[in-house]
Amino acid sequence: MGIKAQPYTATPAEPVHEVPGVTVRWVIGEADGAPNFAMRVFEVPPGKASPFHAHWFEHEVFILAGKGHVKSDKGDLPFEQGYVVFVPGGETHQFVNDGDDVLRFICVIPHPRQEAK
Repeated sequence: MGIKAQPYTATPAEPVHEVPGVTVRWVIGEADGAPNFAMRVFEVPPGKASPFHAHWFEHEVFILAGKGHVKSDKGDLPFEQGYVVFVPGGETHQFVNDGDDVLRFICVIPHPRQEAK
């Protein structure tokens, strides 16, 4: 497949089953010809949070809208629109919306089907 350019909203939002109201859009992945990474856009309503969880792989995050904090076993770090967040592999984490508006962020990860190295 060649270059892809489209609104992120062209990709359907899927529920994050562990948390009602939180959604994810898998906007770039293997079907687009991306062999190594997946790009996702999450939306977290006010007062909600992503699941508190860990993976073997790292996360690179860019906060598009809203504000909140990332929770980890090592403490909380605040963020707002325009911030970047790095979550190392194996670190338990959760994105919490502390604001009055939707928290929207891009999260780039290795393809989940890839095995841990």
